[in-house]
Amino acid sequence: MHITVLLHEAVDALEIKPGGTYIDGTFGYGGHSRLILEKLGKNGRLIAFDKDMSAVTKGRTIKNENFQIIHSSFSRIEQELQELGVSQVDGILLDLGVSSPQLEVASRGFSFRLNGPLDMRMDTSQGQTAAEWIASVSEAHLGEVIRNYGEERFAKQIARAVVVSRSQQPIVTTLQLAEIVATAIRSRKQNRNPATRTFQAIRIYLNQELEELSLSLPQCVGLLNSGGRMVIISFHSLEDRVVKRFMREAANPDMLPRKLPIRNKEVLCLSRHKLRLVGKAVRPKENELAVNPRARSAVMRVAERVRPG
Repeated sequence: MHITVLLHEAVDALEIKPGGTYIDGTFGYGGHSRLILEKLGKNGRLIAFDKDMSAVTKGRTIKNENFQIIHSSFSRIEQELQELGVSQVDGILLDLGVSSPQLEVASRGFSFRLNGPLDMRMDTSQGQTAAEWIASVSEAHLGEVIRNYGEERFAKQIARAVVVSRSQQPIVTTLQLAEIVATAIRSRKQNRNPATRTFQAIRIYLNQELEELSLSLPQCVGLLNSGGRMVIISFHSLEDRVVKRFMREAANPDMLPRKLPIRNKEVLCLSRHKLRLVGKAVRPKENELAVNPRARSAVMRVAERVRPG
């Protein structure tokens, strides 16, 4: 059963206005969207995005005139909303990473525990599968991807093992790859599969997750009404680093030269002060972790749009 991470914390952080317009940029199984809809009035509106067609299909079963779902990545949020005639919204939620349903369906190829085709694409209608990419990638580039996106210290050894193995037979299943990684790693942490970081790295790289996140954040700020909230849940340090850095930079005015003869109010107007950080990073509480251990790495950050002057 899919359990939505930080469900009430995230929706509460949006401070829903009954007549407002909101975006769920990562619909998934719709836990956040359904709770947002409960808080909207008859004039409210919720627009959801997902590039996974199975999630979109599930979203289309929601019969609510205040709701619509779009088959697209949140990195295209500005363009997609423009086509709908929407220029400003009151809140945006992004729940990043892979969802439990994606992990639990062997045919999607995300899991190193279930045997299935080595796919890993969130949008199965386009792009290379992991098997296709692994079949042709150079050893050096594979090592870079595993090191940079998985923060794996044995990246070089894993890349060598993959290249040697594929010369003997094609690597086409998840368990094949997981076994190759296990043989290449000399030590491992307790309770963590040795293939965890490698699978994460390949998934992030193939789906361009960090690039799409970086593209979407400035668009989200530009779309928010004054007082509108941006709520982002990330699940690994690379994502959280991007979110944290962006929010901090957008919340701090540009440094101006000393002794500049202008008043404080004018300094604020000249700055690019776009966001106000709201509270500290939020993590799941013990009672949530007891029910959903996968939530252990979740971090939620919240920022509010402010306008200079």
